[in-house]
Amino acid sequence: MPKQNRTSDSYADTSGYSAKNSPFNITRIPAFSDNYLWLLDDGESALVVDPGDAQPIIDALEAKNLKLDYILTTHHHPDHIGGVDTLISRYQPEIIGPQSQYIPQVSKTVKDDEQFEIMGLNIQVIEVPGHTLDHIAYFIDSPSADNKPSAFEQPVLFCGDTLFAGGCGRVFEGTFAQMRSSLAKLKQLPANTLIHCAHEYTQANLAFAIAVEPENQQLIDRVAEVKQMRASNEATVPSELALELATNPFLRYDAAAVIAVAEARKKISNLAADEVFGAIREWKDNF
Repeated sequence: MPKQNRTSDSYADTSGYSAKNSPFNITRIPAFSDNYLWLLDDGESALVVDPGDAQPIIDALEAKNLKLDYILTTHHHPDHIGGVDTLISRYQPEIIGPQSQYIPQVSKTVKDDEQFEIMGLNIQVIEVPGHTLDHIAYFIDSPSADNKPSAFEQPVLFCGDTLFAGGCGRVFEGTFAQMRSSLAKLKQLPANTLIHCAHEYTQANLAFAIAVEPENQQLIDRVAEVKQMRASNEATVPSELALELATNPFLRYDAAAVIAVAEARKKISNLAADEVFGAIREWKDNF
């Protein structure tokens, strides 16, 4: 089974990692009760993804002596943009995000399949509506335009509240069909992509996943590993896409076991993929 990414998480201190021979660091910054804010830096310049709270970002920047040059937003919920105004007033970063009436601070709007380069990072935009209609994700894989080596040993995805470790976001503004289609896009990314989601929901998500697929041995193993990690107060994200494909029921709407349980719950045969996903998501909403 692909391994869970083991990284320390104190909910007070930041923790991060960097690729070998790479100038870039990724720091996971806990906020609120279960959020993760993501800080990328090259030792001097930094960008932050979804700064719902400004103070933990300020603390990390000052501790590392960094200048915040960019903010990337995935969607408009307060726990993802709540710190933007404070960070603008302090650092004057460029704000990059979706076209959204709810995020007026965005100075550079980006759309599906667009690529842009900042800090030498080549970033691809993936529109993933469902949780919200304005939701986007950011994928970093390719070398930068000046043919530098790839920034990280593995591709990285910052997906906000669309794909979680072991789960997916609630469908608040979109439809189940939109959410499934969005997740289908993410399924096509390289299997070794590291999924940087915005919440420590993994243990609760897996409690549902095992109800959907109680005989999935990779999932059984993951449940045990995550239980041990959380007992030791270790973070369970980022996780690899390969692990999600094997154990996350919301990416497994085309798996025979998931189809069977969805059809049993709906008492209907030959469900389409959107209907399978919808049945599982409705179940999770009331789990």
